[in-house]
Amino acid sequence: MKSSVVRVLSTSAVVSVAFTGTAQAATYKVQSGDTLTKIAKMHQTTVNQLKTLNNLSSDRIYANQVLQVPDVSVSVSSPQPAPANAATYTVMKGDALIKIANRFNVTVGELQQWNNLSGTLIYAGQVLNVSAPGGSSSSSAPAPQPSAPYPAPQTSSSGEYMIVSGDSLSKIAVKFKTTVQELKSLNGLTSDLIYAGKTLKVPGSSSAAAPAPAAPAPAPTAPVPASGSEYVIQSGDSLSKIAAKYGTTVQELKALNNLTYDMIYAGQKLKVPSQTVTSPAPSESSLAAQMVSIANSLKGVPYVWGGSSASGFDCSGFIYYVANKAGKSIGRYSAEGYHARSYYVDQPQPGDLVFFENTYKQGISHMGIYLGNNQFIHASDDGVMVSSLQNSYYQSHFEGFKRFY
Repeated sequence: MKSSVVRVLSTSAVVSVAFTGTAQAATYKVQSGDTLTKIAKMHQTTVNQLKTLNNLSSDRIYANQVLQVPDVSVSVSSPQPAPANAATYTVMKGDALIKIANRFNVTVGELQQWNNLSGTLIYAGQVLNVSAPGGSSSSSAPAPQPSAPYPAPQTSSSGEYMIVSGDSLSKIAVKFKTTVQELKSLNGLTSDLIYAGKTLKVPGSSSAAAPAPAAPAPAPTAPVPASGSEYVIQSGDSLSKIAAKYGTTVQELKALNNLTYDMIYAGQKLKVPSQTVTSPAPSESSLAAQMVSIANSLKGVPYVWGGSSASGFDCSGFIYYVANKAGKSIGRYSAEGYHARSYYVDQPQPGDLVFFENTYKQGISHMGIYLGNNQFIHASDDGVMVSSLQNSYYQSHFEGFKRFY
């Protein structure tokens, strides 16, 4: 995360409020050691809003500089949810596709389909369709049913659901016509992290329970394409996983199958490149162990914007250095670049990558290496350090776990 500070002798911070008619404005004198992030938290605003308010083109500030800040004594109302029959929604600062999907009781895949989005990047002021074009809002109508059958939610008479590979809180919320926040409250969850095999309490009754399926046959260790050119999608699959299995890319899969979005369904058939499916290289676990060991040996190395050597790192430079030292030959990219060169994993292991979004900029903006037990190591503003995913800041910006192709 980018952060520049000019360190000088400590000075006193001064906050003043000026009144012009009925409008209220405040100023803040920068202290030694301040950053825009710290000041934004102090005044209950964001870095981008501070930069806009002060016409700043970078994050650099200096001691004794006077900044315009929102007056924290003024009550600011949170944006109200759009009415249930709204067909469009205007993106606001801090929004993400998953938040908008939860608000309108739809899925991220549906939002991508309805708005011709190839990724999850959105921007303030953008107008999104929140229902199928020509139809009513998904918040007041049943979600469209896929042509291929999707596994029915497995509930018990006590209103419980067994998490399966590929699930997320947002998917489960849509299945049971509830919200992510209600699921978290019902289960005492403080983050969005869930794991296959765990049981969640969900709204429902015994009448909603699906019949217990017969014991499934053992799954093959690696899916084999039918006649060398087709693949039947399994529960928990994603385009990125399938692309990794067949040595291709998501874009090539989409082009081969005329897909305009990333949504796929269990039981659906996909065309895939005609080649032998290979299992993960035996050295994968060794690479992960090496990355964890090397990363831990670098604790305390200072933060340097653009740094990728043992004398100083930024978040992506740290990943570049550790991966190459561990034997993974990879180029020097930004956090977004590494995000595009990795695939999502349902059950993270030590050595996997963890990504965050909408920190100092919109979209993928920070990353680290997962250590297990909800801990990760990363190059932060305070240097290379271990942090917890239970921290409220990282919870609110968590994007997902991924693994290098």
